[in-house]
Amino acid sequence: MMDLSRRLFAEWFGTMMLVATVVGSGIMAERLAGGNVAIALLGNTIATGAILVVLISILGPISGAHFNPAVSFAFALRRNIAPRIALLYMVWQITGGLCGTVMAHLMFEEPVFQISAHIRSGMAQYASEFVATFGLLAVIFGGIRFSQTAIPWLVGLYITAAYWFTASTSFANPAVTIARSFTNSFSGISPDNMPFFIIAQLLGAAAASIICGWLFAETHTK
Repeated sequence: MMDLSRRLFAEWFGTMMLVATVVGSGIMAERLAGGNVAIALLGNTIATGAILVVLISILGPISGAHFNPAVSFAFALRRNIAPRIALLYMVWQITGGLCGTVMAHLMFEEPVFQISAHIRSGMAQYASEFVATFGLLAVIFGGIRFSQTAIPWLVGLYITAAYWFTASTSFANPAVTIARSFTNSFSGISPDNMPFFIIAQLLGAAAASIICGWLFAETHTK
């Protein structure tokens, strides 16, 4: 187990790079897509899935590569991580996400401080976030149980798919949701909608921690 300072830095850095990729690739995709939203979303999707594989591979051995308060919350519920550590992870994840938005804006010469005007409201959106987060935790818990070395690819591929099969484009991450409320670019979300996304994500994480505890439990046959 790495010392706590290295673990917290890994969570900050990983979440920062994840959000910088989500926001930055969204800006790049929107600029290059010529108004074709499907092409812009595809560019955003590929970059996000790819960076998750990379970040989880290199930082997983240090901190577990949560980069997501919903993941830390679910791990705390299952007693895989102490509540105090989970809370510290969440603080550094949220801070890293905000830094990632700033970094993306700086790289693309956008105003550093923005408030998103992108409306993402309605039960379909919130239900999508529940499903997206539940699925993400199911992938993680299933990977831990059956194929730990494949987790970077499992998560990256799941998020790549979930961008397209959920109406919300699968935020599935409270830190990313908060960070994306501070960009008015392609990937943004209005601050008015942000709390409902986060509630749905935490409910999805809680449900996954309970159901996956049963589904992936070790069985003993005679």
